[in-house]
Amino acid sequence: MLRFMPVGDSMTIGSAGEHTWRYRMWQHLRDTYGGPFDLVGPRETLYDKAADAPTSYAYADPDFPRAHLAGWGEGWLHMAPLIGAAVRGHRADVLLVSLGLIDLGFYTNAEQTAENVRAFVAEARRANPRIRMAVLPVIPNVRAESDAPFAREVTRFNELLAKAIADLDEPRSPLLPASPPSSYDINHDTYDGTHPNASGEHRIAAAFAEAMHQAWDLGGPYKDA
Repeated sequence: MLRFMPVGDSMTIGSAGEHTWRYRMWQHLRDTYGGPFDLVGPRETLYDKAADAPTSYAYADPDFPRAHLAGWGEGWLHMAPLIGAAVRGHRADVLLVSLGLIDLGFYTNAEQTAENVRAFVAEARRANPRIRMAVLPVIPNVRAESDAPFAREVTRFNELLAKAIADLDEPRSPLLPASPPSSYDINHDTYDGTHPNASGEHRIAAAFAEAMHQAWDLGGPYKDA
């Protein structure tokens, strides 16, 4: 059994009524991975905007393994202290990580965020020395179009993230940089300039899927459902 843990912020937890890219990834692995697998993690809910809390189970299609470690408004800063217990408790083999936008937007600069990446990796490896991690860079959102300092922090962090992945990669616990989603357009792939709509969900899932297929021969080429 290969256990995948999606780790992320509001783009990963999703909100009530959505499929989420986690669902799209499950569909892809179901159709292309030639062995047993599961999505694991300590949480299952979606974010309920009306309640302003992660309390919803109203998935567009709830019939899939919904476990994850994602939170609305959470970033590397928040997940680094949690990842060790999550990996250990749920016996994760592969982490699919999409974090950073919230850090840079509200909590830490690029350099501080990169240090939290390194802390996250260290804690995950303490829990499972053979953990594999596929990591997506920050996708600039609508704020980056009008806030030049924020846009520069996103660019700088993505550079530091690539360096951290290269520095920390090791054969028994590989770190895999996923390329930014192909042709991702915030005007067409999000519903508000940040959060993915259906096409955005597919593009994020495809970014992880293509990286794992090409680097680890895991699964197959991604096809939109």
